[in-house]
Amino acid sequence: MRNVTLKQFRLLTAAARGGSFVAAAEACHLTPPAVTMQMRQLEDEAGMALFERQGRSFALTQAGREVLAAAEKIEAVLADLGAGLAAMKSLKSGRVTVGAVSTAKYFVPRMLAAFEKQQPDIDIELVIGNRAETIAAFKDGRFDVAVMGRPPEDVEVESALIGDNPHVIIAPPDHPLAGQKHLPASALAGETVLTRETGSGTRMLAERFFEDAAVSPRIGMEITSNETIKQAVMAGLGIAFISADTIEAEIADGRLAVLDVIGLPIVRQWYVVRPAAKRLMPAARALRDFLTREGRGLLPALKPARPKSGRKA
Repeated sequence: MRNVTLKQFRLLTAAARGGSFVAAAEACHLTPPAVTMQMRQLEDEAGMALFERQGRSFALTQAGREVLAAAEKIEAVLADLGAGLAAMKSLKSGRVTVGAVSTAKYFVPRMLAAFEKQQPDIDIELVIGNRAETIAAFKDGRFDVAVMGRPPEDVEVESALIGDNPHVIIAPPDHPLAGQKHLPASALAGETVLTRETGSGTRMLAERFFEDAAVSPRIGMEITSNETIKQAVMAGLGIAFISADTIEAEIADGRLAVLDVIGLPIVRQWYVVRPAAKRLMPAARALRDFLTREGRGLLPALKPARPKSGRKA
């Protein structure tokens, strides 16, 4: 692949996004025959087919997907280079791409807003995904930094602590167990528990809690969204094990209740992590330092439910 050009990589990326060489030609301001010729040369360099023709469109072969992944990494490296050069001209400017697991979306925007007040010339892109999506993108080098609960174990990273991430069990405010003190975990045995998807950090922590307590509640719906879980609990479909950082507003408004279960909350931590092999640009370093220095004070804090009308405070 020594004779491959950056132009060919970019044409491949444009063709993959547009689904055809015609789309790539339009995006790159070339003629379709010129794109076809470049892609044939790229296939010759690879020594195997990169496309499977399907009428006027095509699909990438396994080899094509490998080349596309390499092209995306090269673009990420070039973007880092551009950001680094821009930062050298002015340490107050730059661009930072931040990844965050979905549970962190309840406080990360607040933190980024506070950072932007201090560094208004730094551009920030925030990408939210579930744990699997965030880690996959993290490994591909798409993020300068990422906010998550457990740093990935199969890739070398540098991580710094932001603050606590407590996990609790929530129920509707009129649930029979709501308001009771010091509930043993066994009191949950007859309950229906709504869970996050397999592979979610919250799901794994919940499974470990119930296993350690020797409790086997009935597992209800598997839900990929914290928002949907909260709505389902409020609708009376079950209880849920969830990060307390996701329920600040609902607890304050009295729409959800935290059950006082012995052994809870389980406190994990939030970290800002970065790939150890990726050079940290000044703008990204400034954001990381801000999150570790001031992030704890910007995390949600549970407040007592507001008194209902007709009740005494």
